[in-house]
Amino acid sequence: MLKRVLAVLICTFTLTTVFSSCGKKPEIVENSDSGTADDSSKASVQIANFTAPQKDDTIITMKIKDYGTVKIRLFPEYADKGVENFVGLAEKGYYDGLTFHRVINDFMIQGGDPEGTGRGGESLWGGKFEGGTDPHLIHAAGALAYANSQGTSTNGSQFYIVTGTVCTEDEIEQYRSYGYDISDEAKKIYTTAGGVPYLDGNYTVFGQVFEGLDIIFQIQKVSTDTGNDKPMQDVIIESVTIDKYDGEELKWYISDYEDYDADAEPEENTLPPEEVAVKNFSDIKKGDKVISMNIKDYGEVKFRLFPEYADKGVENFIGLAENGYYDGLTFHRVINDFMIQGGDPEGTGMGGESMWGGSFDGGTDPHLIHAAGAVAYANSGSTATDGSQFYIVTGEVYSAEDLENYKNYGYSFSDEAMEIYSTAGGTPWLDGAYTIFGQVYDGLDIIFEIQKTETDSNDKPVEDVIIESVKVGEYDGSAVRWYISDYNGSSPQTPVTEEEAETTADDTSEAYFEESPV
Repeated sequence: MLKRVLAVLICTFTLTTVFSSCGKKPEIVENSDSGTADDSSKASVQIANFTAPQKDDTIITMKIKDYGTVKIRLFPEYADKGVENFVGLAEKGYYDGLTFHRVINDFMIQGGDPEGTGRGGESLWGGKFEGGTDPHLIHAAGALAYANSQGTSTNGSQFYIVTGTVCTEDEIEQYRSYGYDISDEAKKIYTTAGGVPYLDGNYTVFGQVFEGLDIIFQIQKVSTDTGNDKPMQDVIIESVTIDKYDGEELKWYISDYEDYDADAEPEENTLPPEEVAVKNFSDIKKGDKVISMNIKDYGEVKFRLFPEYADKGVENFIGLAENGYYDGLTFHRVINDFMIQGGDPEGTGMGGESMWGGSFDGGTDPHLIHAAGAVAYANSGSTATDGSQFYIVTGEVYSAEDLENYKNYGYSFSDEAMEIYSTAGGTPWLDGAYTIFGQVYDGLDIIFEIQKTETDSNDKPVEDVIIESVKVGEYDGSAVRWYISDYNGSSPQTPVTEEEAETTADDTSEAYFEESPV
């Protein structure tokens, strides 16, 4: 459990961050407008999370698609600005239709960002507000609080609901030895109901779930992207409404839910990536939509599309291609043994937009991996920033030992994916962070030839590699050549050494696909 202290914080503008020091007591920001306590020790302050609401007190009703209804008690007496902000946004319908964009099992579920990236949203008053903290409210399981970007003065619309874990008494004593001020009452809660004690004093807690905590605990188990903790399938907030407490039963603790099974396995549609079949090289049916890309001085490249796994990504690419968007553009970024990148009208890596204007969220799907020949969207930090830029993977072939090393770094691969990466090659460390929507089935030798072109210090080809045209057609039953070994005269790839694999994992990071210079 203590590893969480070094691994995760709830941040609005960064998807993952760390504490600067476990041994240093976090500063508690006190705001008189937010019901902060007097100068008495926190040890003498009574915890209010589980105090019963009065009849007709304002409560929150949150309906989550495919899961059910969650009800939350509010604490205006301790977090007046935080409650006012949330109630005001909810009354405007701000949260309706948004998603929980970040989910971490045994920690929390986070939502409230209109962009779905963890970087958007604003308060009722526009921009950010200071919500403060109050020692009467702690991060017990079921607590509702605001995400922030390094201070409660940066609260906006994003919020999280705590799940956490049940701490042992020894763990609480360890936290105390690091300087955390945990009262005996808080200790009793954290060792029975559970929560995340190391967040206390750093975030504005303003509510507590009293009905539907089992739903929150169920959501925390969904399968997520390894790169950004985003659910593989959207968890949608259908509505957030303001109601009055009418004497409903109070079920504060997960133990109050008799039907909740803590050991239940995720449903089939949320299987972890290592149990999902890879579909990059699945059969194309005659009449399926395919893309034909003519590259000046090189030839024609054809790739299949996967609308069943990347519907928005396919729709966007087809729409842009049919409008002639890509005709005449260049591959502005080329890195040997990695990928070739194009689709930017500015040719700088900083331009382009989707068919709808701006960016869109293409998501990811574990059925598609970064095998050699995979076609995916570049992004600037998450799949919610997909636009027109795309890349085609070349990568390298890895040994089984190399891939096991990646697993040790936290990457998840199925046996099928490992077989593909150790024979066809690719870029395994990118899986789960980018929207893959196609796979080259003819002309992969051309892609491998282009990757060898001479480039400058910005990885831009010295001589332009021009996309003459991109056309949408239908598959006609012609020969399919998925692998570079299918092309006569192509040199076989050789596995990289363990040392090279580790260097590649460190150096060829997600930053390679940012739509800005690195």
